Formats: sequence, C-alpha cells, structure tokens
Amino acid sequence: MRYFIAGSTGATGRHVTQQLLELGHEVITVARNPAALQREIQHYPNLTVKEGSLLALTDSELDQWVAGCDGVISCLGHNLTFKGMFGAPRMLCRDAVTRLTQSILRTRRPLAGMRPPTKFILMNTNGNRNRDLNETYSFGDRLVIGLVRCLLPPQRDNEHAAEFLRTAIGQNHPDIRWVAVRPDGLVNRDEVSPYACYPSPVRGVVFNAGQVSRINVAHFMTKLASKASEWQAWEGKMPVIYNAE
Repeated sequence: MRYFIAGSTGATGRHVTQQLLELGHEVITVARNPAALQREIQHYPNLTVKEGSLLALTDSELDQWVAGCDGVISCLGHNLTFKGMFGAPRMLCRDAVTRLTQSILRTRRPLAGMRPPTKFILMNTNGNRNRDLNETYSFGDRLVIGLVRCLLPPQRDNEHAAEFLRTAIGQNHPDIRWVAVRPDGLVNRDEVSPYACYPSPVRGVVFNAGQVSRINVAHFMTKLASKASEWQAWEGKMPVIYNAE
C-alpha cells in the first residue's frame, strides 16, 4: 500500500515512517531537511522524499504526491521552543489537515466510487476533548487546559485540526475516513512495549496523567494504516493511548 506522511522527520513521524517501510509499504513524504531522516530509513527503495515545506507546496505539487495514496498520515506538531509555539505558522496542524484533505478530494474526483475511501490518520493530543462523546474532565484539568488554550497557540491548533476532521469531513464521507490518535504524555523509548487504547481518557489529562512512548504511538498508527480490523475498530473515533502499566 502507498502512504503519504507529513512530519516524517519528527520524533514520532520517523517511527511511523520506518515501521511502514519495514512492512513493505511505499512511503512518500515532504521534508524541509531530508537529511534529518534517520540513516536506516533513507536507504529503503520504497521511500520517496520531496524536499520542501508542506504548506509551501502549490496545489498541483501536493496533488502529485498525494494522488494514488491509500492513506495520509499527519504527525506534524510544534517544536517546544518560543518560535515553535508562537511563530508562524501558528495553525500548522489545522492548515496541514485542511490542505491534505482538499488534495485527497481533488485527486480522487476522477476515480470517485472506484476505490475505498482514503484513510486519514492524525496524531493529535489527549488535551483535546472528543465532542462527539460526553467526555468529562476534572475541574483542575478543565482549568489548566483552558489557560493553555488561551496562552499557547499549539493547543488551539490541535483542537482545530481534529475538529476539522470531525465536522468538515464527518463520519460518513464517501472519499475520506479518519482517526485522530490522542496520546497521553509522550516519552522516548527505543522499543515497542505493551500499550492500551481507549475511546476516551481513563486518567486525568493534566493531573494524574499517564505516559506513552512515541514508538508505541507510531506502532498503533501503523496498525491503523495496515490492519483492516484495527481500522474498523477506530474509524471516526479519537482513541486515547497509554503505555500499559
């Protein structure tokens, strides 16, 4: 199968890229600095890398890379620096989701109804509430998330990105089906370990929060992309993922 990955040089995206390549899938990606891809990734013959910025590509350039893909995976996120959080583009994740879904629709139009909907997998955040469900956070969590939303653009960006999929694409779109993965506190690990996924948080989001390794998040996203049973279980949902205790 063929996948387009946004954010392949990031801490989670590089794991997704490598895991898909190891399974024999074709991966296409855009990277501002292709050299940032891990050396072991660069040598896969089924990897195609376009140098550039996703948001700077013209529609026709983006369409060339998205056309024919079975899935699109966005692992984009903001660097935790002053420039990364407050500099342009402030709505990186939302704008990327918007552009990528529009590209899917443009490139699928001639083949509408002739192949299954394109999968869209978004790496999001546990701090974003799934408004399709009656999710309740503690007063302390709501207070902190509200402050973060007001003070830090990345929180709003992540919320808008998931909301675009939930409302603009919706649950039964004929050309795009989606999953928004909400990891808890991200940590670095070298190997995949046991983890668990839930439709909604089972711990606090800020207080009494859990952890999940980036390589585990990548493993789950790779399963969503490549295993029909996993996709059917989570399509149109926003699963929350934790390391198993």
